[in-house]
Amino acid sequence: METSPGPRPTPPPDPAPHAAVDAPTDPLFPATTGHRSPAPAGPPDRPPAAGRGRRRARPETDPASRRRTGPAPAGRADPAGSAATTPAPPASDGAADPVERSNRRRALLIALGITAAGSAAALVAGLLSWSPRPADPARPLGPAEADRLAAMRVTNQRDVRAGVRVTIGTGPDRTELVGWVDWARPLVYLDVSGPGAGAERGLVQATSTVVVQRPQPAAGPVPTAPPLVPPADGWRLREPPARGGIAAVRDLLLGLGAAQPDPVPAEARWLTRETRDGTPMDVLRAPLPADPDPARQPRLWLDRDARLHRLDGRLPDGRPVTVELARTDRPTLRPVDALGGWPGLPRALTDEEMDRLARLPGRLRASGGAALTLGAPLGPAANLTGAGWLSWTGAGAYLATGEADNPARRTLRRTLDGRVARAELPAADPADAPPPLPPPAGIRWSAPGPPGDEVDRLLAAALRAGAGPVPAGAAVRIRDDRLADRPVDVIEVPAGRTTLRYWIDRGGLLRRLELRTGRGVWSRLDLRPGPVPRLPAPERR
Repeated sequence: METSPGPRPTPPPDPAPHAAVDAPTDPLFPATTGHRSPAPAGPPDRPPAAGRGRRRARPETDPASRRRTGPAPAGRADPAGSAATTPAPPASDGAADPVERSNRRRALLIALGITAAGSAAALVAGLLSWSPRPADPARPLGPAEADRLAAMRVTNQRDVRAGVRVTIGTGPDRTELVGWVDWARPLVYLDVSGPGAGAERGLVQATSTVVVQRPQPAAGPVPTAPPLVPPADGWRLREPPARGGIAAVRDLLLGLGAAQPDPVPAEARWLTRETRDGTPMDVLRAPLPADPDPARQPRLWLDRDARLHRLDGRLPDGRPVTVELARTDRPTLRPVDALGGWPGLPRALTDEEMDRLARLPGRLRASGGAALTLGAPLGPAANLTGAGWLSWTGAGAYLATGEADNPARRTLRRTLDGRVARAELPAADPADAPPPLPPPAGIRWSAPGPPGDEVDRLLAAALRAGAGPVPAGAAVRIRDDRLADRPVDVIEVPAGRTTLRYWIDRGGLLRRLELRTGRGVWSRLDLRPGPVPRLPAPERR
């Protein structure tokens, strides 16, 4: 007989609200552990209730749980004390992130890229526009720099000479001067050219007090170095304006030499350092000791040996000037005859030279006379040339002179026994043509009188050379030279307040007589001894 089944077993109570349950099977949340979560602890002899399917965990009702932003980490105990653990969040490779998180990451990356690009652009622009901040170059001189500045002019004097290139002004008014400066003599020898040269175009020689020029109006615009042996003729005494042009350049160049070191001016400043032609130099700004205006402070390029290589400044008339010095270009310069010629090596006369000087008057009288050629730079408007004759036996001379720059004016001079008469002559002949013989009728002669200018005194000295002995006690042989292809001895003799130079050939005849004028230049008579025509004498009154 069948027995009725017993009472149905009571199912176990539901797990605690926070007990772990099997991982959901929703495809949006795949399991990551590969196994089920362990079942809750229960009686070992009681299987799970039949017919119970999987169920979702109840919504979290614990307030503390609502504050959590995500599932508990794997292996962490449930707050309710359950032994079950919450599964770990699935690994993410970016493909399965939520849409919102992907968008946020993409926006962040774009913002970072824009920021990086902007920073790079700003960096590049800054690098391109950056330049080092120039330090203030002007500062007081250091001890070594001050020593070089103090020794600059002495160094020039000891080096004796240097090549120079001077530029005055700019553009179409520019004047170029090329040549040399000799600080020991002193002497400046230049070729003047450039678009602004004007009447100064040509060759120039200058001492500290005298400027002589050989005009060359047709010279080209490109400056070239003057010939080392200067032309013998065509030189004029000039007085250029002191504040500009040749005279100002002369003063500037010669003022760069001195025999003693200079005190360093307090306003001198070091500006910078440069290298020119492989030579390091300091660039200084300082007034020049020879410049009367201390407000003009040129820039000076000095090397480590206190040698000046460049100067930038202004002339007294305000025009800019640049001086370039070629320190290795140092030829020996020869002054023109108006400035005394080759300096030579002065010495006392030998016995043979003294004998020739003592015999000179007799030999001149024996020759009878000489044809004359005159060159007398007496002033800017009195650069005289002339020709004529002199008679030692007749103690007279007859000469025609003219102004080199004014050919319309000629003067006749007649000399006898130390008395001179003059007459103006129409300029029908060149200035260096001999006077007419006999003198033209109808011209008005001045009353005979003593010598009046350097030409008269030069003629009187030439006549005295044939009348009596030349004082040989104070005579000095300056040099040997050549004149008309003849070797001569140049002998200098004091003559009162002036000086005479006798050019005597080896046969004992006088070939040239020079007289130093009050302006510091030399007037000269070239003589060709021989027979002369009968000369007219001044009328006696």
